[in-house]
Amino acid sequence: MRHGFANLQSPTHSLAEWHLKERTHMDWDNLRYFLELARSGTLMSAARRLAVDHTTVARRIQALEKEVGAPLFSRESGGHRLTEAGRRLQPQVEAMESAFQAVESTAPASQEGLSGLVRIGATEGFGTMVLAPQLALFAVQHPKLTIDLLAMPRLVHLSRREADIVISLERPARGPVVVTKLTDYTLRLYASKQYLAAHKPIKTREDLRGHTFISYVDDLLFSKELQYLDELHRPDAFALRSTSVLAQHRAVVAGAGIAVLPAFIAEHDSALRPVLAGQANFTRTFWMSMPAETKHLVRMQTVWDFLRQTAQAHQALLLLPQNAGKPEEKDRKDGAAPRPPRPSISRKQAL
Repeated sequence: MRHGFANLQSPTHSLAEWHLKERTHMDWDNLRYFLELARSGTLMSAARRLAVDHTTVARRIQALEKEVGAPLFSRESGGHRLTEAGRRLQPQVEAMESAFQAVESTAPASQEGLSGLVRIGATEGFGTMVLAPQLALFAVQHPKLTIDLLAMPRLVHLSRREADIVISLERPARGPVVVTKLTDYTLRLYASKQYLAAHKPIKTREDLRGHTFISYVDDLLFSKELQYLDELHRPDAFALRSTSVLAQHRAVVAGAGIAVLPAFIAEHDSALRPVLAGQANFTRTFWMSMPAETKHLVRMQTVWDFLRQTAQAHQALLLLPQNAGKPEEKDRKDGAAPRPPRPSISRKQAL
């Protein structure tokens, strides 16, 4: 195989031409492993995507490098970087992948039912509280389809192929991806009933002074969209800071302080009450994206559409009705006088 590498290096020769001229046979599985490592950058990430051990990925890459007669990656402390030969090989392998996927999507077997793997990356709260129950039911209806849900308090990278579909707080800025606005959602200040009973009343934003807050760890924020308190109030003290919104929710339920929480997590928790409802509402947006090269796959199209339908079906919880949570509705239970609502705070308005 080494004698064919000179042609691989030349930009005037395609991988297909090289195969025909040299009459060689290359293992497609090795090329598939090459593509995953090229995209993810580390053996561990590629192994997770391929559902194998990282040593298998390393062995496959070594076999492919032996076939082409030259190194395709340089090993560095942070992972694997493509060599010049690897960079020339990648677009041609991607073309082979696209052709294979097109055949796969039109094959008769693909019409018999969904099958294969779809990995979805989402924010921790939305993935856990909204998507997980619905995706579980969806998977039961399609027993040959495997759904991986990465509900994590960090950004799931589409460019690194950590997931097939990513739901994020920020719209992807660039790259060959399909992007759609999935939904807006509402956040509010919440506190437990026992916290509110034990502390001075909160009727205006100025009354927030002296209260204890629960929030994110500033230097570990994975999105600027999570900087809610900068738009409302600079807390004097924090009882707890956490990278997990679910941990923040449990701390608020325990009576440790006040926090900005998504309404889809906190609104129907009987232990909590909105604080300054109508005066301290926030609006954020979930964006959904996937690689353009996989949009024609039936399983991807179906899961994509299902996620959109799920978001639409939960609009009443994601975006609270105009009059939901008015002070007179909840504060009257605690003997407070009605107060007129103020406009909610959107990111654009705040900035």
